[in-house]
Amino acid sequence: MPELKSYAVWDVSTRWFHWINALCVIMLAFVGFMILNAGNLDISNAGKVALKKMHIWIGFVFVLNLTWRIVWAFLGNRYARWQSVFPGGRGYLHALRSYLAAFIAGRPEQYLGHNPAGRLGIAAVFLLITLQAITGLILAGTDLFYPPIGPWIAHWIAAPGIAPESLIPYAPERYDAASYESMRAFRKPFAVAHLYSFYGLVVVVILHVTAVIITELREGGSIISAMFTGRKIISKRPVDEERNGHD
Repeated sequence: MPELKSYAVWDVSTRWFHWINALCVIMLAFVGFMILNAGNLDISNAGKVALKKMHIWIGFVFVLNLTWRIVWAFLGNRYARWQSVFPGGRGYLHALRSYLAAFIAGRPEQYLGHNPAGRLGIAAVFLLITLQAITGLILAGTDLFYPPIGPWIAHWIAAPGIAPESLIPYAPERYDAASYESMRAFRKPFAVAHLYSFYGLVVVVILHVTAVIITELREGGSIISAMFTGRKIISKRPVDEERNGHD
């Protein structure tokens, strides 16, 4: 019977980021679905504004959480840092080929951090959630005049004699018609990118969860529980083990 060893892998900040991010994505998806289908759900303009405010405030938590994770990738432990999260670096392609060949052959390699294939998925997730964060902040400014760009948008579209800080959503009588149309044209590509990057994120998250379950079943390593406890239990010598890495 193989000897099991326990390794400290995911630090507290990495684990908190993971679960806060997952919760935010679920909540944003639910509220976003309601906003997109407000007409079919017979939601009033006031209701849409309330939903958008909720969406934006959850989005602010999402952005702050992502920002902290980006910072932590320079400060965290070995497995939290960029070189262990994203694909690339010396020997990466060789490691990817070796991992895939071993997986197909039914003798999968075990990693403490993300395996080479998993790093491709994590890169896709980070790319999509970053795109969601950036486009979401822009849409928050164009929809409800929220920071960081909301005050600038308000100055752009306010009608002559109307104080920009007094603008409210769905009040066209307060907007300069030409400026408002120009703003909507500016907004459109960000709205499209926000929507379709979300669809892409849904696909990638489904693939990620599927891959985690398959990897857990094929390789072991307590991948799922490790994101709660921070520790992986490995039955083989991990490919990315450091000297004195277990206890």
